[in-house]
Amino acid sequence: MKKYLLLFIPILCTAISAFSQKEKVDHLLLKNYSPVSVYKIPVTIPEKAKFPLIDMHSHPYATNEQQLGEWVKTMDQLGITRTIILTMATGQQFDSLVEVYGKFPGRFELWCGFDYTGYDKPGFGPAAVKELERCYKKGAKGVGELGDKGEGEIYSKPVPGLGMHLDDPRMKPLLQKCAELHMPVNIHVAESIWMYLPSDSTNDGLMNAATWHVNLKPGMLDHNQLVQSLENAVRDNPKTMFIACHFANCDYDLSKAGNLLEKYPNLILDISARYAETGTIPRYMQQFYDKYQDRLLYGTDMGMNKRMYQVTFRILETLDEHFYETQLFCYHWSLSGFGLSDKILKKLYFTNAQKITDYENKK
Repeated sequence: MKKYLLLFIPILCTAISAFSQKEKVDHLLLKNYSPVSVYKIPVTIPEKAKFPLIDMHSHPYATNEQQLGEWVKTMDQLGITRTIILTMATGQQFDSLVEVYGKFPGRFELWCGFDYTGYDKPGFGPAAVKELERCYKKGAKGVGELGDKGEGEIYSKPVPGLGMHLDDPRMKPLLQKCAELHMPVNIHVAESIWMYLPSDSTNDGLMNAATWHVNLKPGMLDHNQLVQSLENAVRDNPKTMFIACHFANCDYDLSKAGNLLEKYPNLILDISARYAETGTIPRYMQQFYDKYQDRLLYGTDMGMNKRMYQVTFRILETLDEHFYETQLFCYHWSLSGFGLSDKILKKLYFTNAQKITDYENKK
């Protein structure tokens, strides 16, 4: 009997260990799930961008000359020639940013917002246009980032345009003045589709989707309506250059974004802050970048950290597979690189941005 007990003990210990492991998994929270790939496959961390580039989507993350100096040092190390700062600001706030960022001429380009003061009262328009002209004379090269997640354009400072969407008639004089001054308009409409889906076990972007969940309230535009408001404005203002950032938040169905590009020559997309959302479908993305290589702009929208930039280069330039960036992107899924050709990279990084510069300088 003792002999059989000795044989049974290892089996019992194994069963107890397995039960213990299963219990741990049963209590593991998704937010704490941070997998590490076990595949022994090539890992490529680009030290710098393969070609010189312009970052077409950033914000005033640096607030003083010392921080700006560090940022410029990082840009030099990575091959970033210039960064577009979407301030969303007007008035004294915009002027203050011009003063700070002006200490590094040629490295940063500032875009302003719209001043909606009095937008809900009769007579709105002339004062807003006048402030836009003032910001232009102060150095603003474009407008943005405007932002509408359903309640109206709420990104511009100091007054949010609640209830006023991009295709609102009150926006028309401002958009027309942008065309006259050759100021491109960067616009963020909606959010990625995961943020509209239920935050439950069926949502494959759950970790990030729950954080940025869009709670549609009565009177708010939904995802499709917001994309339609973008199309309306682009269609009705053919002389104004629009940049729909984040792939117009059609990253789940880029055929919608492609359709807009094919219909409207005054529309271009930036790819900022949607690397994780697209890094899961590398073969499809290769085809998309190839087809629309003349209409896409490199951008980040994720701070000024050196490693952040390098992750974007890795996704765009390499053929690395099955790697995780859960801390940077807050998704639990693995990513793969697109391995874009040199021809496409040069356009994405620099040549397409030059078209924006040409538009700004056209008089």
